[in-house]
This record gives sequence, C-alpha cells and structure tokens, in this order.
Amino acid sequence: MKSLFQRLLLIAFLANLGFGCQEKKDYKNAITDGSYQIAAQDKLTTVIINDIFSPPVASRIYAYSSIAAYEVTALSDSNYQSMMGQLNGFEKTEFDTTGQVYFPLASLAAYYKVATALIFSENLMTEHRDKAYSEIMEKGVPEEVFERSIKLGDEVGAHVIAYFKKDNYHESRSFEKYTVSNDPSTWQPTPPAYMEGIEPHWNKIRPFILDSASQFRTDLVTEFSFDPKSQFYQEAEFVFNTINNLTPEQKDIAMFWDCNPYKVNVKGHVMFAEKKITPGGHWMGIAAISSKTAGQDWKGTSETLAFTSIAIFDAFIACWDEKYKTRLIRPETYINRYIDEDWLPLLQTPPFPEYTSGHSVASNAAAEALTSLFGEPFHFVDSTEVNYGLPVREFDSFRQAADEAAISRLYGGIHYMPAIVNGSTKGKNIGNHLVENVKTKSPSFSPMAENKK
Repeated sequence: MKSLFQRLLLIAFLANLGFGCQEKKDYKNAITDGSYQIAAQDKLTTVIINDIFSPPVASRIYAYSSIAAYEVTALSDSNYQSMMGQLNGFEKTEFDTTGQVYFPLASLAAYYKVATALIFSENLMTEHRDKAYSEIMEKGVPEEVFERSIKLGDEVGAHVIAYFKKDNYHESRSFEKYTVSNDPSTWQPTPPAYMEGIEPHWNKIRPFILDSASQFRTDLVTEFSFDPKSQFYQEAEFVFNTINNLTPEQKDIAMFWDCNPYKVNVKGHVMFAEKKITPGGHWMGIAAISSKTAGQDWKGTSETLAFTSIAIFDAFIACWDEKYKTRLIRPETYINRYIDEDWLPLLQTPPFPEYTSGHSVASNAAAEALTSLFGEPFHFVDSTEVNYGLPVREFDSFRQAADEAAISRLYGGIHYMPAIVNGSTKGKNIGNHLVENVKTKSPSFSPMAENKK
C-alpha cells in the first residue's frame, strides 16, 4: 500500500504535468504564517455548521483541535510552554522529535487528526487536509521529513484524543433530557420549532481551567413575578419596548451577532432550518482575523487559536451551569403571556433557558484572552459573517466587540438585561482566570516583538 506521501506526490505530479521541470525549493519556507491552520479552522467551521453542532459542542471541537496544533508548537520552540500539566487532566507525556521534523506541518497534522475525530462529516475534513498536504508537498518537503512530520502530528493528536475521551462528553450523551416544568417562571420551548432544551448536562463536562462549572457564580436572578409593579415585569417590559423602538443600527447589531445554529424558517406548511455559525465560531473567526492582522507566524497563530478556544470552552460550561440551575423563562414566553400575546422578538429565541446570556459570557471570556495576547487598543475588521450574507463591522478593541455582542441580545429580544450584565461579568472573570493561570510563553518572550520581525 502506498504511503500518504506517495499518494499525494502522485496527485502533485499529475497536477503539474505540462509545466516542465520544477526548480528545487526550500521547503522550510513552505509554511511561515498561520494561513494553513486558519484555512483548516475555516473548513472546520463549515463542517460544524453542516453537522449542526450546538454552541457548547462546537466550542469543544474548536478547543481540542486547536490545543493539538499548539502542543506541536510547544515541542518546536522552547519559548512556548506546553499546556500539559496546566489544563485539568491533561497529563504530561514525551514525544520523539529526533530526526528532521517539519514542525509547521506536524502542527497542521495534529489539528486535522483531532478535528476529524470530533465531527460527523469526516470526509469533508480529510479532503481539505489532503489538498493542503499536496500543496505543501509541492513546495519541496522531502518524503522522509513529510512522513516523520505527519507521524509526530498524529501522535500528538492521539494524545489529545485520549485526553478528550475522559471529559465526560461521551457519558453525557446518555443522560436524561430536560423536563419541562409547570412552574411559570421556568423556561418553555419556544416557536416555531419548540425544540427541547439543548445540553442540559453540559456543566458535567470537565472544564480546562475552572475548579468547577460553578466557580464564578453570578448574582441571583431577579425574583420572578407577573405583577406589573415588580422588577421582573419591568425588565421584561424593557425588552418589549426596546424591540418596538429599534433603530436601524441596533437591528444591524442584533443580526450581526445572531449566531443561532438552530434558526428555523416557516413558509406556509413548510419548515426548514437555516444553518448559521455559533457564537464560539464567530469568536474563533475573530481570533484568526486578529492573528492575520498582527502578522503572526504559524506558532503565534496556533497559540492565539488555542488560548481563545479554551476561554470559550470554559465559558460555555459555566454559562450552561447557570442556565439549567435557574431555568429562567425567556422574554418571548413571558411577554406573550403577560404583556402582548402577539409580540415577537427580532431574533429567533434559542432552545435553552435564559440566564445567563451565552454570547455575553463567551464573548467577554474570549475578549479577555485576546486582549492579553494583542493588547488594547487593537483595531480589526470583523468579516466573520460575510460568508453568511452580512457586512463587516470594525472594532478598536476586543472588549468593544464583546460589549456589542452582549447588548445585541437585548436588541434581538432574547435576553433581559441582568443576563447580559451578569453574563458579561462572568465571562470577564473566566477570561482573566485563564490569563492568570495558563502560561504559554516563557517569561522573557515578547509576542508583540516577535510579530514585528
């Protein structure tokens, strides 16, 4: 049986027929920046949308894939510190790096290895991988170096796969589904699809950096009441009035940050799903854009994607812990019952309880992680949603973007203000906890100085 290198070599040979002899190339410059890993992440995002993974599950896919790529970076350069021994349950191990290894290729191989193990549509990732490998091989990587690099990437990927198999995800697939309560304060499935509660046991997934899912609990939710003089009624009425008086800019903000992979459209008697990026996917897109904007090399890119993905993963665990402990009713249900039975939010209500706001928690956690890497101010053009029919938006800092993402949930009519404000605080706490407790650089290393080289 032909090796992967030989199969790809044949593909490259056939592709180059008729172009004459190729001059010998310095393969060590085949991968310099993070474009290959970013392209792999873009493809993974497409697959996540195609396979309709929930926001929490999507965050898990991004995180383990990105960590695998980063661990090769740590093997390649002593300026980068391994996350083994720093993340909960991530045991240290040794890898054989003797012989000539092309570490950028090994890092990419580790990413593809883990990503493919976490999705349904494996063929979509392997096709993308083989095309990338073929392009890299055309740049002159010798067969022995190619195969040794892929082998190292696969070994690192296998270690990460063994790690994620112990995070309780598989066991949680058999846990009981969410049971709807008759308590009027609790979440009920919402139209048009009336989907069941998504991932009610996500707080049982092992976090990377948190002591537990409830480490950063937020202030208690407002006491439920349908008395028009009560604080809860006024919070719901504030959502109601905001939606009824939205400006064009507020509508644009709400749509830009919608990120609902479960949006269902109804035309007559026909119901069909509209596939969208998740909140975590949006922020992983921002991480990639920021890496390119800063001119990071492949090592810096792998660090940025891994660090951001860890923040998002733990943010969803903490947020979902709060959601299914409070099980709070959504504005749409409350307003239809007690204020206006015909009222509709601008955005479709996602299928899980209200408190706290997932986008508020995840966005602020990601923003703190990214700010620690790139500083503030940091201007970037967020084109993440262009592929889904929305224009770009520009920001002068990650925190500014996180603030906008959070308030978008009010403009969409899907959250009360306490879920947004307290969710943002929770996200900041998680992001800062990551920055304080996980170190990716040696003390003497300056990432900003490195980016300017």
